[in-house]
Amino acid sequence: MKEVIMERRILLTECKDDVGLIAKITNVCFLFHMNVIRQDQFASHEDNRFFMRTVIEGNFSDEKISETLINTVINVLPEGAIVRLKDESKRRLCVLVTKESHCLGELLMKSYSGAMNADISLVAGNYPELGALAEKFGVPFKLVSCEGITKEEQEKNMMDVIDECNPDYVILAKYMRILSPNFVNHYPLGKLINIHHSFLPAFIGAKPYHQAYDRGVKIIGATAHFVTNNLDEGPIIEQDVIKVNHRYDPQTLAKAGHDVEQMVLMRAVNKVLDDKVFIHGNKTVVF
Repeated sequence: MKEVIMERRILLTECKDDVGLIAKITNVCFLFHMNVIRQDQFASHEDNRFFMRTVIEGNFSDEKISETLINTVINVLPEGAIVRLKDESKRRLCVLVTKESHCLGELLMKSYSGAMNADISLVAGNYPELGALAEKFGVPFKLVSCEGITKEEQEKNMMDVIDECNPDYVILAKYMRILSPNFVNHYPLGKLINIHHSFLPAFIGAKPYHQAYDRGVKIIGATAHFVTNNLDEGPIIEQDVIKVNHRYDPQTLAKAGHDVEQMVLMRAVNKVLDDKVFIHGNKTVVF
């Protein structure tokens, strides 16, 4: 007798809220002999939307079973339901950088150690400084310089590099370039992930930690979000803050800020890789 291999999948459901949705979805899982390992759900009273993430385990050896399962779930839900079934395979990342190394270093280390479910396929930067760091981890580095060309030309070159890499997600790890609408719109919402300090909009522009020092701030933080055409205003995935005091100068503020940026970016990336994030308008539902 052929051994049945049990595999895990993540069933993601979004639809208009209604009575009995959880029962309907789990009943379909039962009909397909799927074991429900875990599920999380949320109903938004603001716009009557329902979100559910269900981890299931079963026999997916038949190539058609995934499509049949998805269609069966859609048929028991309100019209317009969005249903996806994701496996737990490693994702491909492309990381964009400028000169700051702390976020890239954290991503490389987590990928190398297996602490995140992704391989970094490429690091691309508009300056060459971080090429050696990427190559220490065996990750290719591509220089996409801004020198002597227009912003449009540089963005076109960068898009070509990204598209050739064909990543699941593009991580802006302190990539210090304002992206044009043409660049942002080239990718589906949810593919570009950015990290920035949480001083915005209070401390806009250069040297935010010097500005923070001059104002005597008591907390500093970071925000990870999806990229949209509204600068640093895309749907937020993760945020955190740490306390500081009068003993911090601009340099120690920056060091502390880098630590929280690394932490917030990694939490955000891991949640996206684990399919725990739904985009809900200009907000997110994060399980």
